[in-house]
Order: sequence, then structure tokens, then C-alpha cells
Amino acid sequence: MEDQKINTLWTHLHWLSVLAQQGSYTAAAARLGVSKAAMSQRIAELERAAKVTLVQRTTRSLRLTEAGQRLVDDTRAAFEQIEQSFAQVRDLAEQPSGLLRVTAPVALARQQLVPLMAAFLQDFPDVRIELDLSDRLSALANEGYDLAIRHTARPPDTHVAWALCATQSVLVATQAYLRQHGQPTTPAELQAHNCLHYPRSKDTPAWTLEPQLPIEAGERITVPVSGHFAANNSEALREAALTGAGIALLPDFSAQAELRKGRLVRVLPGWKPVGAFAETIYAIRPYAPHVPRAVAALVAHLKSGLAQGFGA
Repeated sequence: MEDQKINTLWTHLHWLSVLAQQGSYTAAAARLGVSKAAMSQRIAELERAAKVTLVQRTTRSLRLTEAGQRLVDDTRAAFEQIEQSFAQVRDLAEQPSGLLRVTAPVALARQQLVPLMAAFLQDFPDVRIELDLSDRLSALANEGYDLAIRHTARPPDTHVAWALCATQSVLVATQAYLRQHGQPTTPAELQAHNCLHYPRSKDTPAWTLEPQLPIEAGERITVPVSGHFAANNSEALREAALTGAGIALLPDFSAQAELRKGRLVRVLPGWKPVGAFAETIYAIRPYAPHVPRAVAALVAHLKSGLAQGFGA
């Protein structure tokens, strides 16, 4: 009788592990697709069965007790194995299927990824994608994401990373702005211009450039810049540049369409901005022995779609 009672608590234990990951009843309930009340009831039932408090709650925070943390730690590997085994069995199906939760930067997703994902869903109708547009670096495993798309110089060693394509930074402005304020011919001349920049810190903003065809190894120039507009989103900087507000430093995927239309032009085309944005776009996921078929299919589709890069 007691063994049978324990068998009825497997789901409760899983919900406790999700609660530990998410850090709140609201987030855990959303992750599991249940109500907050149901979540709270399951944890209360588990505590009554265990005859010990597992979760300490206050009006502002939640944390596991020593007993609760021990339960989570001792059962984590088993639940991860169950999840992997089920994913492998599900992948025996002929077509990829299931829900993929993906996080990607706002500008890159809106301009490049959404059209590719729409085409992917036409080819794989049994897959559903939930896309989170955020420039914030997420803890993928803790927040339940299957995949993150990021432009980064170094993917985390604890994750699997697939390089999707190369990317570079470009300086752009409108012809009207350059006619009025002059076309800079050297990086140093940027100091006399209104520079639309991505704020990185409270320090004075500076752009580093190197010749496209270096004359001397390591020849880089760092120029302090200033301007009356800064934004932590490349689309916002691009739109400001399109009004003739100044010279913007953008990742090429944000500038590509407007460069092709001629609404923006390259500034200092003989110089390459470095260090502002990473030069490779990756698909990243937490390490696991098995990669779900739907994840592998989406990565392959994005890599193929982005293969030509963003040159204008």
C-alpha cells in the first residue's frame, strides 16, 4: 500500500523539480501549462506525504528547504533520463514534431529568423515554435528553452553550439547626412560627427576599426565618439540613421535591406569595425547526449537559409 502511494507522487516530484528551476509558482505553472493553484496544491500534497516542509515561502521569495533540495538533487538525473528517453522514442516518428521553445535577439529574429521559421513550419507541420524575442542572455536549461540563437564570440563550453553564419559590423548613414556634414575619410574624423551608438557601459563610447586590407599587422584605431542618440537595439539605431540623424554602427543583418535599397550607404568602407558585435551567429542548446530531431531539423534549416550571409 505504501509503495503504491509513493508511485502516485512521481508527478509531484517532477513539479517540485520544475519549481526549483523556475524559482516561483507562477513561472513553474506557466512552464508546465497548469494553474498556479494546481501547482501549489501538488507541492502541498507532496509535503503532507513526506511529512516535512519542502518549500519555504514568503511574500517576496521562495526557496527550497534542505529536504526539498535533497529531493530535487536526488531525482534530477532520473527525470533528465526519462525526458531524453521519451525524446528518442518520439524521434522514431518519420517527421519531426513537438514544441520548440527558441530565444533570439529582437532585431535578428524580426528581420531574418521569422521568415525562415515560417518556411520551416510549412515543411514540418507537426512542429510548433514558441519564439522569445529578447537581447537578454538566458539560462537555457532553467528557463526551458530548447535553442538560443546568438551572435557571440565564444559559446559557453557547457552547451552545444552550431555556427550558422558569419556576420560583421558596418558604419552607415544617409546620403543626405553625408552631403550636409561631409564624408569621413579616416576613423579620426568620426569625432566630428554625430555617432549613433549602442551603449555598452557608462564609459565614453568608442569605436575600434581596422583596415579591410591591413597594411601592417595589428593596425587598429580606437576613436572616442559622441552623439545625441544611443539605443540597445540595432533596429532603433537603423531607423534613427534613416532620418539623417547621424552615422550608425550596426550589425550587417540590420543594415542589409536598406543598403540594397540605397537608403543607407557605407561609411569608411575601407575600414572594418571590430569588437562592437560578434562575428558569428550560433544556434546554442544545453548539452545532452541526444539532440531531438525537431531541433536538428530547425538548425539545419536556419543554417541553409543564412548561408549567404548579410552582405549588401
